Amino acid sequence: MTERPQPHYLILGEIVRAHGVIGEVRLRLVTDYPERLRQLKTVYLGRDPLKPNAQAHELASVRLSSDHCLIRLRDVNDRNQAELLRGLLVMVKIEDAVPLEEDEFYAYELIGMSVQTHDGLSLGTIREVMETGANDVYIINSPDYGELLVPAHGETILKIDLETRTITMSLPDGLLPTR
Repeated sequence: MTERPQPHYLILGEIVRAHGVIGEVRLRLVTDYPERLRQLKTVYLGRDPLKPNAQAHELASVRLSSDHCLIRLRDVNDRNQAELLRGLLVMVKIEDAVPLEEDEFYAYELIGMSVQTHDGLSLGTIREVMETGANDVYIINSPDYGELLVPAHGETILKIDLETRTITMSLPDGLLPTR
């Protein structure tokens, strides 16, 4: 089984563009805890949460909306500086992440896990967890079926076992191609 290394950071969002003229940026949120941004003093900007070289930035302000967030960094004072940040990930150090409940998992923990159906049919391994808004979608590399996109919610996920790195799922009718 493939196990992905633990990242140095967890992604809160991605900077999609500059906003206004004083250096604010619009952030596409990917965290389940956006309200936590208001409590943070420092965020880290970078392109890869697996690399330890993200740059620390002190937060000056945070404005939350239902699907995005506007943030201002203390060292970014105009639109030109803000525009240079487009595409960067806004992250928090892994050790500063929100503690999860017993039945919750970070997406990075699921990458590389084996997926099987409730009746034991092996589907393959999770390559990516895609966040869609309504629910996550697991992208599974399957030797028998190719790439599978499986919705991840209470009706499809039966069990996630981090020790054996196995996810047991009940698939919606018609999801698997006929052979």
